[in-house]
Formats: sequence, C-alpha cells, structure tokens
Amino acid sequence: MGKLKFFLIISIILTAVLFLFTPTIIPENQRFQEVLSLSASKNEVLIIFNSGGLGHTPLEKASDFSPFIDGIEETLDEEGYKPVVVSYNRTKDNFWGEIAGIKGTFNSFREQSEDLSLKIKYFLDNNPENKVIVAGLSQGGTFVDKTMEKLDEFQGRVLAIEVGVPFWRKKISSDNILRIDNNGKDPIVRGDLKVLIFNLFKSPVKWILAKFSKSNLTFIDAIHAPGHDYSWSDSENQIVYFLENKMK
Repeated sequence: MGKLKFFLIISIILTAVLFLFTPTIIPENQRFQEVLSLSASKNEVLIIFNSGGLGHTPLEKASDFSPFIDGIEETLDEEGYKPVVVSYNRTKDNFWGEIAGIKGTFNSFREQSEDLSLKIKYFLDNNPENKVIVAGLSQGGTFVDKTMEKLDEFQGRVLAIEVGVPFWRKKISSDNILRIDNNGKDPIVRGDLKVLIFNLFKSPVKWILAKFSKSNLTFIDAIHAPGHDYSWSDSENQIVYFLENKMK
C-alpha cells in the first residue's frame, strides 16, 4: 500500500511538472504568414478563423464554425469588400499540442494571443487602409478575446466575433466585439454549474453505452454540453447587423 501511494504521488508530481514547464510551441501557420507578407488591396478584409477545442482543427473540417466564416465572407462580399480567410492554429495536432491546448484553457492561450496580436499589428501597420476580423468559437472565442486585449491602438480596424465564450473568461468590454451566446441558453457561457456538473457525470456513461451499442460517438461529443451548439441561421441577423455598422 505504501509503494502504491508513493507511486501515485510521484506520478502526480511528474504530471504537474510536465504540464507546468512544457514550453508552448506555436505552429508555423505558413499560409497565415504568406498572406501577411503580401500587400493588401484597398477593399481587402482579413478574416482570421480560430477553431474551438484545442485549436488545431482546420477550417474545412470545422463543421461547427465554418458556416459562420462562410456567412461573414458572403456578407462582406455583398458590401463590396474582398474577404481573405486565413486560419490561425493555436496548437499543433500532436501530443505536445494537446498539452499546450489544455494549458491554454487555463491561461486563455497567453503566448499564442501575444503572437497573433503582433502579427495583426504588423499587417495593419503595413496596410493602413485595411481591417481585420478575428472570429472564434468557444475556446477559440476565449483566445480572440485575449488577443483583442492587446490591440487597443487599432480600435475600429480590428473587429471580433466571439461565439460561445466559456464563463470562466473575464471578457473585455469593447464596441468592436460581438458575442453570440444562443440568447442566453448556453450553460457554458452563463456558467450554469448545475447543468454542467450533471452533464460531466452523465457523459462517461453515455460514452460507454455508445461503445457497447457500437455507435460512433467520440468522448468529445459525449461531454458536449446541451445549448453549446450554434448555427449561422440563428446568428445571421446579429452578425450581419454588426458588420454592416462597423465596416462603414
């Protein structure tokens, strides 16, 4: 019993050390870098996509948020702008990326938001007539909010659309940020601990039963909170109104 206790304590310590001291490795985001290096045309608007989760889901696989990016792009196009969509991956799609993603949950992706804000500043300094729209879902929305903290000097030239930002993020106040929360029905946004705790205990059972029934249910899908689903059709009016007013 003593050896088991010792082993558990050592395991916890090693896990904590790994978690705390593993350096954050930011992906190269090569496509993003290429776009930044080009001179933008007068009506060009840079749309920066940030996925939910740990931050490495590509746009073409982000079925939960890609319709929003398509809708934003279409709205800008109708207003006479030339939207250019680029992704910014917060983490790499590997073990160390998973660690960085979990750490980012607790510090709002501090290092990554600093990196992105510097890149946005570079783009705006070199393209003084252009604007940037940063859009993020869930944890991506948290990341967007943290990034916006560092861009005060570009008020009006950087807009943010944040969808389903978790309650533990102390959100900044800005007229240039639109937040979508399912009209107050998202328990993760409003911090409904009763619903979230019940869902947390129910999810493993739901996942195990799905395995027995051979259903294709991932653990991430099993722990997904009810009310944290978003659709472009439900949010379109808010976003279009926001863009039409802020892009003038």
